[in-house]
Amino acid sequence: MFVQALFAFLALPGVIAFAVPVSWLWASSHTHIVQPLGLLPLLIGVFALLWCVRDFYISGKGTLAPWSPPAHLVSIGLYRYSRNPMYIAVTLILLGWALGFGLPGLFIYAASVALSFHIRVVLGEEPWLAKTYGALWEDYSRSIPRWFW
Repeated sequence: MFVQALFAFLALPGVIAFAVPVSWLWASSHTHIVQPLGLLPLLIGVFALLWCVRDFYISGKGTLAPWSPPAHLVSIGLYRYSRNPMYIAVTLILLGWALGFGLPGLFIYAASVALSFHIRVVLGEEPWLAKTYGALWEDYSRSIPRWFW
């Protein structure tokens, strides 16, 4: 399962949060940090993302990939404060790239990804979680906000 978890991490948030922004920066020759404090959300996002991936693997007995989801509902760690901390983490990483390197296109990319996450959560993941975990999901979703509100 560790290999699946590693592959899922590299294939999903690895591409969205790292490969696309780094390729964008390289292709546009924006390789100098213009706002060092802008990298703070990036670092916080990386820490939060790794924490969430760990919780999926240890507590959930699965990965972040749709083809190998957790066997158990994950409600520990950052999942005690938000039902979707992994998506928040990826969005923070993207905002960190945009702020740190001062590239407006990356802000638009971050906003587009965040909107896509919201649509995926509302139309795909939440109905699946409700069907899969039933009353456990209902109790969890009533007590923990989707994002932070």
